[in-house]
Amino acid sequence: MPISLTTDPKKKLLSIIAFFAVLYVIVEVTGIRSHLSPDSIKYLFLEHKFLGIVFFCLAFRVGNLLYVPGWVFLVGAVYALGKEWGGGATLAAAVCSSTISFFLIRTVGGTALRSFNNTWANWIFSHLDKRPILSITALRLMFQTLPVLNYALALTDIRFRQYLVGTLLGLPIPIFIYCYFLK
Repeated sequence: MPISLTTDPKKKLLSIIAFFAVLYVIVEVTGIRSHLSPDSIKYLFLEHKFLGIVFFCLAFRVGNLLYVPGWVFLVGAVYALGKEWGGGATLAAAVCSSTISFFLIRTVGGTALRSFNNTWANWIFSHLDKRPILSITALRLMFQTLPVLNYALALTDIRFRQYLVGTLLGLPIPIFIYCYFLK
């Protein structure tokens, strides 16, 4: 059940936007964003062998919140761990990041997007309702862990199980393709 203090969907969306604006300011002021690079990710794995994947998932999550492209993390992981292990670590971090996004946004915003009565939105929702797993898989194939996709899906009324299955089906192929083409 959402913890939002308001039932107005527009106010819920504004509260989510305000949350991310404050988070962005904090990250820019503290300089965290400048530490999210392939070299810093390689260092993370080399210096923290056992906790590296946990730190990597956390860094991926923070980066995803800040719209740092997922390929930055993929390159860093492949650079440090090789194609197979780096791709696997990136897949694990991407699924973890997407899952956390779903629960965070769903908790704050509920299903706010369903409250808007718009012809275009209703058309999109009709496709999502008919084949939610297929729709999410296709969206993941095209947009991977794009934060706005994570947030939009969380604000619909799809079940978490559908979200997770679609994410697990849609993310491996683009990650494999990126790994294949990295030298």
